Amino acid sequence: MSVPQDLRFAARVLRRSPGFTVAAVAALALGIGANTAIFSVVNKVLLEPLPYPDPDRLVQLMSTSPVGDQAVVSIPKYTTWRDHTSIFQSMAAYDIGGPGVTLTEGEFPEALRAARASEDYFRLFGAPVKIGRTFSKREDEPGGGLVAVISDRLWRVRFHGDPRLVGRSISLESEPYKVIGVLDPSFAMDPPADLWLPLQADRTSEDHVGRVRVAARLKPGVTLKLAKDVMLKTIRYFTGQYPYGPLLYREVFTAIPLRDAMAGDVRQALYLLIGAVGFVLLICCANVANLLLARATRRAREIAIRAALGAGRRQIVRQLLAECLILSLGGGALGLSVGYLGVREILAASPVDIPRVGANGAAIALDWRVFLFTLLVSVLTAILFGLLPALHASRADVSTLVKDSASQSGMGFRRGRGRAALVIVDVALALILLAGAGLLIRTFVAMRTVSRGFDEQNVLTVEMSLAGAQFERTTQVAQLVRNAERRIRNLPGVSAVATTCALPLEPSPNLPFTIHGRDQRLVGRYHGTASWRSVSPGYFETFQIRLLRGRTFTSGDDEHAAGVVLVNRAMLRRYWPEVDGNPIGEFLTIGQGMGPGLEEGPRQVIGVVADVRDAGLRSEPMMYVPMAQVKDGMNARNNRLLPITWVVRANGGPSPSATIQRELKDASGGLPLERIRTMHEVVAASSARTEFYMMLLTLFAAIALLLAAVGLYGLMAYSVQQRTQEIGIRMALGAGPGDVRGMVMWQGMRLALMGILIGIPSALALTRVMVSMVVGIPTWDPAVFGAVSLLLGAVGLFAAYVPSIRATRVDPVDALRA
Repeated sequence: MSVPQDLRFAARVLRRSPGFTVAAVAALALGIGANTAIFSVVNKVLLEPLPYPDPDRLVQLMSTSPVGDQAVVSIPKYTTWRDHTSIFQSMAAYDIGGPGVTLTEGEFPEALRAARASEDYFRLFGAPVKIGRTFSKREDEPGGGLVAVISDRLWRVRFHGDPRLVGRSISLESEPYKVIGVLDPSFAMDPPADLWLPLQADRTSEDHVGRVRVAARLKPGVTLKLAKDVMLKTIRYFTGQYPYGPLLYREVFTAIPLRDAMAGDVRQALYLLIGAVGFVLLICCANVANLLLARATRRAREIAIRAALGAGRRQIVRQLLAECLILSLGGGALGLSVGYLGVREILAASPVDIPRVGANGAAIALDWRVFLFTLLVSVLTAILFGLLPALHASRADVSTLVKDSASQSGMGFRRGRGRAALVIVDVALALILLAGAGLLIRTFVAMRTVSRGFDEQNVLTVEMSLAGAQFERTTQVAQLVRNAERRIRNLPGVSAVATTCALPLEPSPNLPFTIHGRDQRLVGRYHGTASWRSVSPGYFETFQIRLLRGRTFTSGDDEHAAGVVLVNRAMLRRYWPEVDGNPIGEFLTIGQGMGPGLEEGPRQVIGVVADVRDAGLRSEPMMYVPMAQVKDGMNARNNRLLPITWVVRANGGPSPSATIQRELKDASGGLPLERIRTMHEVVAASSARTEFYMMLLTLFAAIALLLAAVGLYGLMAYSVQQRTQEIGIRMALGAGPGDVRGMVMWQGMRLALMGILIGIPSALALTRVMVSMVVGIPTWDPAVFGAVSLLLGAVGLFAAYVPSIRATRVDPVDALRA
């Protein structure tokens, strides 16, 4: 019989068993659909080439050290790499994702997402121009003029697609910028931008604060390894040009594929999720294999007769695998639709920004990779769940069947070992998924319940970009802050107001520092590094951050007073570890060697405040400086990279947002507000990614638990049915209902316990990959493993109890007559 004939015959056989066929296809559609859904995201983020010419030759240049990777680097590093490498065809620096610029064109100012890019940026990424041109080399030099390239969306929405816009000026931050080009809508960056301004990087700059990302295109024939070797050698040029530059201990320069850089820390989570859905598929396969084994028992006489008529074992196996293939392809076709629709719904509900997937998963598509993946998974699944039952069924012989036909008690442990082993696998895999979900649930609870060191109740936050030339000097910003805070403080119900460059839980610049009077350097040329945050005097009162020693800032700590700084408890413990360590009165120089106008010091330590935990519940060293004392260079640099944020505490709840917005706009001369959030929303956003992964893993774990329970119940129910005569004999010989119930329940619980014992060490090994996602608890948390073991034990007990009740209702007389 040929393969097409096998398939046609298999289809006829399956049509005669619609209940079995529907159950098997539904189970496989669930497993294959979950895998298709997650793979479609993996395909978009990790596998699909970037939408630029020759994407495999695109790399991101960065530095790395024991402290961590630094993808955002300084202008001196960029110019060193550009001027002292010859293996790159082109190289560009760009800043995307910082504070926007204000379009002051028309009656209502509008905040726009702006990107600052070097001249080679558009050529590097192959950005097609719809109208006009991009930056020239002259325009990308310091003092090269005020020009802009805008996106097609901004051109159509705000300027109504006017082709005469190119060559005219628009008002950005109250400055006239000449529009020189409109990009084609096919060009996409992540995150997107409304307009591009020239970076105008100064090749003589000594500003060593990270502010740009650097991407490059390898020349034909240049390998990634060669690029890494060349990048490593550029350290010599950098240290020669900047002997006092801020290189950290064991810092090196390197290159990685741009696609990997864009994926970021999402990569590990996607691998975790695809492993989880792989386990779900294995459980589905085990359950379908159990169905096939049970069905093979019923079809044993048919198969034995076919063998007696001359069918060889290979033919029988091939025929049975053909049935499995049809089931799997049917499940794959249904799973493809379920997975595609499911991933859209999941991403639409996701608060997580996953790179390259677009808004609500709009960029997710069923391309050839997804189709091929689903087809391969379907075929492999057919082999996986069909081979064991096919081999088992093909071993039947006529003489055995004749002997067994007189009795229906053939479902003892000897003949049910294969099905029992599959149930044990079900339980073990379910335990692994439940353990992973439990760890994320515990992490989420910890992130919501552990004290973060500040009080977010009744606090409203409002962001504003000060990237314009009118706020380059600190005195200008300080005057705005004093004016705005005075207006807001007089509003009814407001108890405290402050201003900061970064909110708790959100990143802020990490700067090096030296402690006066100490010789030992701990990090490169410095005593250490710590997060740096500029705040107004009411910051600690607004967030109710405790003062442990000394004093906090006052209005007297302005540009005319001596420089001061506050440190947190984590910084005290790390850099003043003595029992009576007291930093108050000591002097720090912050940002030494970072560049002219950026060095902060000397500053006297005037107090120690409590730790504020970051998004990972860690307490890291932190320095606070008065906003009015920030150097002009650091102020201008921060305004380009970070928005300024007002925080308002109100008695009994945040003040009306509209009133605060009006006061801030009046104080700033009409500058637009970018984001208005409560601190509850900020805290929720910090744990949104963990919550999303927890939701998905919990969903997969719940499916696995349900499938494991169904598998165990099905095995015990079938066992009771096949052992009806044996149970009747036992009851005729004096066994009571309790004895029968105990026998059946022990058989089921033994399988569940074996699955738990196998699953615990497997879960302990596999959950180690979650170490970066688990916060506040160890990956071997006893509470999690104890809880999931008890849960699986309870589910196993229930799955065995129901068939055991059925066993006690067997009539011995009817059983003996059967």
